[in-house]
Amino acid sequence: MKEKIHPEYKESTVTCACGFSFKTHSTRGNLQVDICANCHPFYTGKQKFVDTAGRVEKFQRKFGGEYFKKPAERTKK
Repeated sequence: MKEKIHPEYKESTVTCACGFSFKTHSTRGNLQVDICANCHPFYTGKQKFVDTAGRVEKFQRKFGGEYFKKPAERTKK
């Protein structure tokens, strides 16, 4: 292998929004995630709606409600 071209592989801590954290190895350093195996609905069996950073509102602002109208109604304005 060539020397000095590979990134540094070091121990890092992954921290979830629920407060759970664990140690692993990564080239990026410490990581923060929104959801993990301790709070994910698939693993917990509990239904939970996850809307991080207002994605629905962001979508509605971007398309302004025009996205759901039929093509003929969009051009009438």
